[in-house]
Amino acid sequence: MALRLINNAVLRQLVAQLPKNAQVGSVAGVHTLDKIGKREIVGFGWNGTACYADRVDYPLPAVRFREANNEINALRTKEQGDWKKLSPQEIKALYRASFCQTIAEVQAGTGEWKMHLGVGLLFTAAAIWVAVLMNLFVYDELPVTFDEEHQKAQLKRIIDLEINPVTGLTSKWDYENNKWKN
Repeated sequence: MALRLINNAVLRQLVAQLPKNAQVGSVAGVHTLDKIGKREIVGFGWNGTACYADRVDYPLPAVRFREANNEINALRTKEQGDWKKLSPQEIKALYRASFCQTIAEVQAGTGEWKMHLGVGLLFTAAAIWVAVLMNLFVYDELPVTFDEEHQKAQLKRIIDLEINPVTGLTSKWDYENNKWKN
């Protein structure tokens, strides 16, 4: 019962907003039109919504970048005539009213990779310091069996016991001549 009341209340609110905020073909029409203000919708939009985003893969957003004011409206009426009568400043003003950035500005690097590289190097340096300090203060000395004398004795024992003579280490030992095979 409570869910039905909540559902009806939400439905009434949406129906109340729909006539003044309806956008044809958009699932999120009720919510997006509140966000764009009085900017002109000039296309279908990215994913069918009236939103603005400077993207190289979607260069024509559905909404103009700025709301129209008296200066922009005057330029748009002048734009309907001969374009040769427009000055370069007026053309740029018209462009900036519709778009925030040019394609070159969108494609330009931000330098954010430098921050990521720096943070990665900081973590690497911290990991190296932790490893060094662990070796100095936490880990014990290596056992005596790691020195060269003990390793030679263990190798001699492996050869004497003929451990793994088919494919292992002793398969490379010549037992008749007491030396390694070539």
